[in-house]
Amino acid sequence: MYALISNEFLKLRTSRAPWLIIAIQQILVVAALSGMAIAELDFKSPTAARLLLAHAGMTSLLVMVLGILAVAGEYRDGTITDTFLATPRRSRVIGAKLVAYTAVGVLSGILTAITALIVGMAWFSAKGYTLDPTSADVWQTLLGAALWMPLYAAIGVGLGAMVRNLASAVAIALAWIAFVEGIAINLLGDLGRWLPMASGMALDNVPQGKLLPQGAGGLVLVGYAILFAVVATLATMRSDVA
Repeated sequence: MYALISNEFLKLRTSRAPWLIIAIQQILVVAALSGMAIAELDFKSPTAARLLLAHAGMTSLLVMVLGILAVAGEYRDGTITDTFLATPRRSRVIGAKLVAYTAVGVLSGILTAITALIVGMAWFSAKGYTLDPTSADVWQTLLGAALWMPLYAAIGVGLGAMVRNLASAVAIALAWIAFVEGIAINLLGDLGRWLPMASGMALDNVPQGKLLPQGAGGLVLVGYAILFAVVATLATMRSDVA
């Protein structure tokens, strides 16, 4: 198993896509926070810091796409056949990808939190206010945003393994986040708080809407990550290599 995980990290280190995605993520964090600060943020509000910094967590979609690439990308490139021939126990392959890409999600989360903190402090200072990095609101929001990344990376790996077609898997992820979950929340009412994006927003400490408490949101998202991992592993073990 150690060798499989090492191979996944080697693939990540020698591929441009992961580093490009993480770099784009940081750019989007700067753009999102700056846009919020310029357009509509009330810096005098007691929830201003949470509202601003929580925008960093919204970039978790990019980490999910990275997770999707872990498996669906191999199906697209045709390398998945060699991977499974080298390691016939497919569950170990999926497990190694989950470990490696979740670790990259942790790295992404740390970098995103640091970027958000720097940009947030800069904007508060520019507007004549102070953002205290030691306050509970700040570190809870940044911690939530950082934890959102590895969990979505794991969900992405699971989704890529289940769907296998890269374009379809990415389209499903985008459609769910942009449209489907919003409609589902309207239909389900309070039950909508338990859906993946709403759970991520709760973990991200977003100060709006009827969300779960932060800890509960995190636990629900962990549950989704485990569920996707289990279903993906079972689906991979039972399917033919396309």
